[in-house]
Amino acid sequence: MNMMVTFFTLLATALSLLVIDLTVPGIDIATFPAALIAAAVIGAINSFVKPTLLQLSLPLNYLTIGLSSVAINGLCFWLAAVLVPGFSVHGLIGAIAGPIVLSFVNTFVTKYLAEKNPALKIEPSYEIEHK
Repeated sequence: MNMMVTFFTLLATALSLLVIDLTVPGIDIATFPAALIAAAVIGAINSFVKPTLLQLSLPLNYLTIGLSSVAINGLCFWLAAVLVPGFSVHGLIGAIAGPIVLSFVNTFVTKYLAEKNPALKIEPSYEIEHK
């Protein structure tokens, strides 16, 4: 069951990337397979690289009242584009707006997939936590 959840999370992120390709200037995705690979790379970078960068920039994050987190998110998004052929990010707007729009679209797509198949218990990977 866990493999299906991973697959649907990857699929939701890939579909979300295709949506931001159409809506955010500076983001280009050549093919659906490139979107799938980019989704996997973004997930890996967000799991392994981003936490380290956030820890290293913690003092700067306090000074900028959290705005450096947006820059780090854009940097991680751009790094994924560098690593994946067929996925490119051009300019500051693409690097900053891309991950923000991706989080909103991914939350919507994941919730849609979860409602269509509640047995999978899919959780949005980019959703803001509510406590």
